Amino acid sequence: MDNPTVVLKTNKGDIEIELFIDKMPITAGNFLKLAKEGFYNETKFHRVIDNFMVQGGDPNSKGEDTSAYGTGGPGYAIADEFVEGLSNARGTISMANSGPNSGGSQFFINLVDNTFLDFDKEPLQSKHPVFGKVVAGMEAVDAIAKVETGERDIPIESVIIREIIVKE
Repeated sequence: MDNPTVVLKTNKGDIEIELFIDKMPITAGNFLKLAKEGFYNETKFHRVIDNFMVQGGDPNSKGEDTSAYGTGGPGYAIADEFVEGLSNARGTISMANSGPNSGGSQFFINLVDNTFLDFDKEPLQSKHPVFGKVVAGMEAVDAIAKVETGERDIPIESVIIREIIVKE
């Protein structure tokens, strides 16, 4: 079976991502399920740090109350899943979390090689499972990285995921 791809349709351009279902069935499968349900539609990239990463996937980012940005999820957490050889390199997508087995819907796309986030680095408390990679549209990711941000790295001008198209 070929890995599925998804297209994030944003107001900064389209981002096509291959999901590593073959290596990361729990994490990639969860993202795929949420994408199919429309969970990510109209959410924002709520945390943008140039030369590091862009983060999205929080349902609380649909509203205008930025104090709640970064705190939402799908109402459950998934088990951490790590595979040797998958590194937080530029263009990879990883599960955001606040500690072991706390991932849900929030994700980030690495703008540079952030290998210090990999599961085999110590004494990192929070490790971030890589579950896919950008295969087209990295220029859109780079455009998101350049937006002006304010408090808590929240973009001044909203960067919105209009919808995610699943290509299986």
